Amino acid sequence: MARPTPLSGFPEWLPDGRVVEQHVLDTLRRTFELHGFAGIETRAVEPLDQLLRKGETSKEVYVLRRLQEEQAGDVAPPRGDTGAADKQLGLHFDLTVPFARYVLENAGRLAFPFKRYQIQKVWRGERPQDGRFREFVQADIDVVGAGELPYHYEVELPLVMAEALGALRDVGVPEVRILVNNRKVAEGFYRGLGLDDVEGVLRQVDKLDKIGPDAVAELLQAEQGATPEQAKACLELAAISGTDTAVVDRVRALAASYDAVTELLETGLGELSALVEAAARRAPGVVVADLKIARGLDYYTGSVYETVLVGHEQLGSICSGGRYDTLASDGKNTYPGVGLSIGVSRLVSRLLSAGLVAATRGVPTAVLVAVTDEAHRDRSDAVAAALRARGIPADVAPTAAKFGKQIKVADRRGIPFVWFPAQPGEDGATPEALAGEVKDIRSGEQAEADAATWEPPAADLFPRVVPAAAE
Repeated sequence: MARPTPLSGFPEWLPDGRVVEQHVLDTLRRTFELHGFAGIETRAVEPLDQLLRKGETSKEVYVLRRLQEEQAGDVAPPRGDTGAADKQLGLHFDLTVPFARYVLENAGRLAFPFKRYQIQKVWRGERPQDGRFREFVQADIDVVGAGELPYHYEVELPLVMAEALGALRDVGVPEVRILVNNRKVAEGFYRGLGLDDVEGVLRQVDKLDKIGPDAVAELLQAEQGATPEQAKACLELAAISGTDTAVVDRVRALAASYDAVTELLETGLGELSALVEAAARRAPGVVVADLKIARGLDYYTGSVYETVLVGHEQLGSICSGGRYDTLASDGKNTYPGVGLSIGVSRLVSRLLSAGLVAATRGVPTAVLVAVTDEAHRDRSDAVAAALRARGIPADVAPTAAKFGKQIKVADRRGIPFVWFPAQPGEDGATPEALAGEVKDIRSGEQAEADAATWEPPAADLFPRVVPAAAE
């Protein structure tokens, strides 16, 4: 077989990288569960009409189809399965749209407000680049209500995410800043200016970091029909940011200067103020009100969030989301929600490529049990089994080479300890004995031990993730 050609945009970590990714996932999962979020998983595919119902994502969706079209003689789908037979399917590009469908299908069996976390792969047909992939892992948290959802959940979710990401600081993950805004503020201000194409203005403002203010002003005039003064006002609003309620006063003063104060603007400012005040108490300096945060997807209706790594802002947002009121609706009932999503693969790729974190080893094995000769491999197997029975990850050397070579095998894999079993006839050892000597190959220290009682230091029991400088 010829050497395969790599596919860009589909990350595959080496074992050390997988240890880092797993630590991130475990930390997120543990934090989410501490706050009462229940884990779920949804299917990988959704009908295309559902995937394309909201937002400008059609160019990113991967379509799913069989290599060969169904023939007339193919087996019919099971009774009651309207599934894929008459619908075109696509791989989900996020976890919010599938979650909305999941809520509608299971509403009668869920207790509301329903708090869920979901960690799965998603697929987007983007151009691969630093931190952007075609296949990647996301970790979402959402709270959904039946008919209504109190605003305090819009305050709670970014603080839960701040806690989850903060729990990774001790292994070398940089500080984060969660940038927040409120769609009601933006919409109220734009309408006060006389701009009715609110969604269009939001999409243009969302491009500020990519193309700059001058280009955004030109787009607002060319595509949304804004006057130069209106475009200038939109950019002035987007330039406001801060970590306290002074931000609200600045927005209110700006709106007054353009005679753009509206009831919707005041409602949004009240909500934004509540979020900033709560964040200042519970996570000082982490949450920043940033009025340029717009989020391009159409279904957001209230608070919106984006998150950057301090010192790595050029990577873009690693965590984003917001409030949505109409995404989950069956025509009779509406299930408003608020959610945040972490691009886990995006985060892990930066942690690894920038050398910020490291794994203490790439294999779970803490002890390699040496083999004196193949005739006595069963003694090595018995020692390894005794260690595993006590929760100590152990492996047996692949060959009965010289001990020096077996130590090198352990060293190459990062295994900290090598066990030398006592053989029959050595100091009266019996075939059932689990005694021997264990060597810490890092320090060279070697001592007698018994597999029924010996255990490694807690720090060596399993691979750990540490700041790269401490590896």
